[in-house]
Amino acid sequence: MADKGKDLIIDSHAHLNFKAYEDDLEAVIKRTLDNNVWAINVGSQYETSKRAVKIAEKTKEGIYASVGLHPLHVAKSRIDESSETEIFNYDQYKKLARSQKVVAIGETGLDYFNKPKSKKKLALFKEEQINVFLKHLELARETKLPVILHCRMAHRDLIDILRSEAKKPGIRGVVHCFTGTLENARQYLEMGFYLGFTGIIFKLDLKEIIQNIPLNKILVETDCPYLTPPDEEGRNEPLYVKYVIKEIANIKKIGFQEVVQKTTQNAGILFWI
Repeated sequence: MADKGKDLIIDSHAHLNFKAYEDDLEAVIKRTLDNNVWAINVGSQYETSKRAVKIAEKTKEGIYASVGLHPLHVAKSRIDESSETEIFNYDQYKKLARSQKVVAIGETGLDYFNKPKSKKKLALFKEEQINVFLKHLELARETKLPVILHCRMAHRDLIDILRSEAKKPGIRGVVHCFTGTLENARQYLEMGFYLGFTGIIFKLDLKEIIQNIPLNKILVETDCPYLTPPDEEGRNEPLYVKYVIKEIANIKKIGFQEVVQKTTQNAGILFWI
């Protein structure tokens, strides 16, 4: 793994591969790296996954990629007709994952926020998301990479699946942008997962959770261009992960630098960077 200096910060979940950065991507990356921040660009579909890999491979150090199909883009699960969808192609994603700059599979998981009302449609909706999620877990095992998990309004199902899958070796990862309960948090920790915290902590009250989970199981994220911290305006970017770190330090009543050092170490251990 790379040498983690005391000031290095890792934004473990960014989307510089999204259209929001088309016009000034190079400038954003330069600003990020110049301030000793590294970032993992996370794919949500095949095209954004491919772009994440391309960006990572063009950057000598500090920018990495993850490849996967977000549950909201799973073809048969679509509720929002305006969203782009695709059928998960295992072999295509496996090929992308061969890049030395790919450090994870995902984001993948379950999202029941916008779900059908009828029981029959709801059952099909959940079944399709679960089937695609299981294929991601299979890919993670085959590639020996960790998973980046997305979960919204679906923690019970996700935890049940992960407990079942834990009977087979090889699944490790992070629950990104964690917004579940303290009990959910403890259940994920018991299975060895990390929890990722974003600027959502400025919108939702997650203080009890952050206070009660060990720092050595926390990752920091921006989920940029989304979830811009209140001290900034417009789109989010990796540099703003410092606000998340500051808030976690305040909640835990520890130093900013302690959070930097430990979360960077955590990301290095999970993603082997």
